[in-house]
Amino acid sequence: MKKTLVLGASLNPGRYSNIAINRLVNAGHPVVAVGLKKGEVAGVSIDTEKVNYEAVDTVTLYLNPQRQQEYYDYIISLNPKRVVFNPGTENPEFYELLHNKGIKTEVACTLVLLATQQY
Repeated sequence: MKKTLVLGASLNPGRYSNIAINRLVNAGHPVVAVGLKKGEVAGVSIDTEKVNYEAVDTVTLYLNPQRQQEYYDYIISLNPKRVVFNPGTENPEFYELLHNKGIKTEVACTLVLLATQQY
């Protein structure tokens, strides 16, 4: 199972980040989350600070490219194996920074990856 950071987590059940937390948990993946508002989704606490989580395998992004900039160093510091850029989060500038640090990027939908057993 792949420990996943959902970045841009939302308490709104209609948001894709919220759905992703639920599906990741249901699939058995350990999940941590950072969002604008504290709360809980599927038993996962949403933090509002950049927490130094241990052993993050995957960061799945739900932030547009402009909002991602303040998280570049944070994400790189977690040293994940990959960063998933969900639809609307595509960011060539960040792809290059991640590649230079040996971090794999994947332009994909976390929900589709889970549904097709490719996560």
